[in-house]
Amino acid sequence: MSDQRSLAVPDGLEGERLDAALSRLFGFSRTRAAELIVSGDVLVDGASAAKSDRVHAGAWLEVTLPPPVSAPLPVAEPVPGMKIVHEDADIVVINKPIGVAAHPTVGWTGPTVLGGLLGAGHQVATSGAAERQGIVHRLDANTTGVMVVAKSEVAYSRLKRAFKERTVDKRYHALVQGHPDPLRGTVDAPIDRHPSGDGRFAVVAGGKPSITHYDTIEAFRAASLLDIKLETGRTHQIRVHMSALRHPCVGDLLYGADPTLAARLGVTRQWLHAVSLAFEHPTSGERVSFSTDYPQDLSQALDQVRRES
Repeated sequence: MSDQRSLAVPDGLEGERLDAALSRLFGFSRTRAAELIVSGDVLVDGASAAKSDRVHAGAWLEVTLPPPVSAPLPVAEPVPGMKIVHEDADIVVINKPIGVAAHPTVGWTGPTVLGGLLGAGHQVATSGAAERQGIVHRLDANTTGVMVVAKSEVAYSRLKRAFKERTVDKRYHALVQGHPDPLRGTVDAPIDRHPSGDGRFAVVAGGKPSITHYDTIEAFRAASLLDIKLETGRTHQIRVHMSALRHPCVGDLLYGADPTLAARLGVTRQWLHAVSLAFEHPTSGERVSFSTDYPQDLSQALDQVRRES
């Protein structure tokens, strides 16, 4: 069912472009506002208008938002390269390969962790939305590494709480361009969707609190290998924070990485790997820790940058 919204232009927006006014009044990105105007879903005093038209105080804006698109259900099929690190009655820990999303989302047509587990006959918790049952945290599709999925309802509830309360120790290794100064530090900067509305995220005033700790493991001529610990778990958090430091992950073209360096090292995605995960087991209470090695593409790139240095 579509969503109808309407209001009058306040005096303070007299003379603003229509797309800018919509963005400020309804909280859309400028890109999203422009899309709605072009598709005819915006009326000004009952008539269609162009995104560059100037609005006048008191003009009546009517916006029709199309119904939200639901995420598809997971397709149960084995995922090549997805290995089981540990499994018991309550949890399954995997080493997630490249090109695999945690669960189905709108627009994603590739393999998923959830579909892979179901396709291989593994039980998962039924808690959570249908398209992400058992999923208690996520890794980007092209970020590899260790990930835990809940098999029992108790595990789902307790692991979700543990991630929310920040008692899970999440560690990553990232090969970033250049050399962070200082070599060890903390990035405490809020993250939200990028104002462009193009799918990126960014450091944005008023965004969600986001904290990333980093420490340099090894420095090379063109890059540095970092050990990264997350306090929070925002979408693209490490990628956004490293880009904000002007040291994006090697190969992360979405966040400003140098394509020449990526090509020289043979990197076709962000050099970022979830190396370990530690938490209290949801039923035994024992502190458990799991780790994974770098996949071949990241290892080869690291060897290459070492040779160049």
